Amino acid sequence: MSEQRDPNLGSYLKLIRPKQWIKNLFVLAPLVFARELFDPSPLLLTLKAFAAFCLTASAVYILNDIADVKADRVHPEKRLRPIASGRVSVRQAIGLLVLLLVGVTILVAGMDKRYLAILVTYFFLNVAYSFKLKETVLLDVFIVSAGFMLRVLGGAFAIDVVVSNWIVLCTLFISLFLGFAKRRAELVVHQGLGVTSERKVLTLYSAHFIDQMLTVTTAGAVISYALYTVAPRTIEIFGTDKMIYTTVFVLYGMFRYLYLVHTAETTENPTNAVTSDATIMVTVLLWILTCIGLIYSKI
Repeated sequence: MSEQRDPNLGSYLKLIRPKQWIKNLFVLAPLVFARELFDPSPLLLTLKAFAAFCLTASAVYILNDIADVKADRVHPEKRLRPIASGRVSVRQAIGLLVLLLVGVTILVAGMDKRYLAILVTYFFLNVAYSFKLKETVLLDVFIVSAGFMLRVLGGAFAIDVVVSNWIVLCTLFISLFLGFAKRRAELVVHQGLGVTSERKVLTLYSAHFIDQMLTVTTAGAVISYALYTVAPRTIEIFGTDKMIYTTVFVLYGMFRYLYLVHTAETTENPTNAVTSDATIMVTVLLWILTCIGLIYSKI
């Protein structure tokens, strides 16, 4: 009981899930592809936008943990979360939530109103997801996907640049891919344990159906990215037609993730799956370095 009344710093850190902030790197995409990575003013605005998304995401995680506390307590891994395990009380979690939202308000003061609208939309969309929409089949995955697209658009509005429709579409497919991969892993875990998930939406999915969705989203992501790299506007802005060669990293990375989906249990958490697999990490790093090299050197 004393631990619940006086949780340590580690419990609060687990509650806000800083490891999940890697998802907010999508905010940086418009900065890189607008060729403003080394311009101090847009860089600072993007970092502020990134930080605000991180704090907002953590606030959403707290709300989600509060809403899911009963389901988490019967989950083999999620039962160890701070609120589900009792290390942090709901009241203490709400207090931290308020502090995070105050921090976001301070960070975004004076930023582009379109970015603010995106951030507010992201927050309330995820609130709706946490308390209702996550129990609607397919819509649950699309809401998560929308969060990634909002990150990209938010990054573009923060520095007042136009983001390619192909990039937005590619983000849609990649995020749907990750969402369906997560659902598949959750389904497999519960089937392996021989238990029924407290999340009713999982009973509406089947591994076969999800595998079909993974095939569609993989193809969509690779094709939309490839079309972006050869689009006339892309070639004109970057001054090179060599971006098409970076498609190999996208293709290999998604194939590697598909391999993990069918051979490992880590895909129940996409962030852990990406950060714990050296092959994917190297592939992402090579893609980033190659893109930066081509975009900024005009090879």
